[in-house]
Amino acid sequence: MSEPSQSSDEAAVHLVWAKGGTASLLTIAQDTVTLRSTIPSPPGARLDASLAADPSVTLKIKIHGSKLQPDGSFTLKGRVLEATRALRERLALLVAPAESR
Repeated sequence: MSEPSQSSDEAAVHLVWAKGGTASLLTIAQDTVTLRSTIPSPPGARLDASLAADPSVTLKIKIHGSKLQPDGSFTLKGRVLEATRALRERLALLVAPAESR
């Protein structure tokens, strides 16, 4: 039997893609991010997203890699484009609780 706390952390939605689907932030280092996404994206694509939490902010992510996971989700690696310091700090706070475990 799996632990419910792990699956609930993985299910946390941080981003809503403009073209449909959602994503959760797994890691962030400056502008580089790793996401768990409900949709794939080819390398070089620029995805528009909004933060799911209020206040909603739009952002763009340039994708460097996409990998299908056994559960049907996708791990996306990329870079946040034109991010302000405030946006980078806000993204880091979304990831911090998961990294502290």
